[in-house]
Amino acid sequence: MTGSRSLVPVMTAAIAAAGCTLKINRGEPEFDGAAAVDAWVAMWNSYNLDLVDELFLADSSVTYLSTEREGAIKGIQAVREHHAGLGFVTGGGPQETTMWVENLQVSAPGRVAIVTGTWHFRRGPDATGELQRGPMTLVYVPTDDGHRIAHAHFADY
Repeated sequence: MTGSRSLVPVMTAAIAAAGCTLKINRGEPEFDGAAAVDAWVAMWNSYNLDLVDELFLADSSVTYLSTEREGAIKGIQAVREHHAGLGFVTGGGPQETTMWVENLQVSAPGRVAIVTGTWHFRRGPDATGELQRGPMTLVYVPTDDGHRIAHAHFADY
């Protein structure tokens, strides 16, 4: 891997400076958009299947629209299977890919937090392959275990 991973702390600082920490609703914990996206990026950069259960709602209500397949992926089991099909494994493993997010925006219209941005992805040795990118939306809801992704939507430019 190249220094591409070093973009994560830079992006985190930029996100924090942009004020992406929000109180969603009185009495609920603050939602830290930078930390939430950092956790999602870490899942992708490690291909750690275990992190799917830490980031997404672990029930049948979670939905996911992927650039990798048509139609909605519904329920945590289907989300796990989708990630396993992309090469995610228990505990993660070495990858020749790099994922990062730019243009992060966070809003909280009620009890949910909506995070939008542009995902960037490179494959290949030292992650020097062709750049893929597109818009993304992550919808987070508060749970007893912190905020979890209830819906994810990714598209290609």
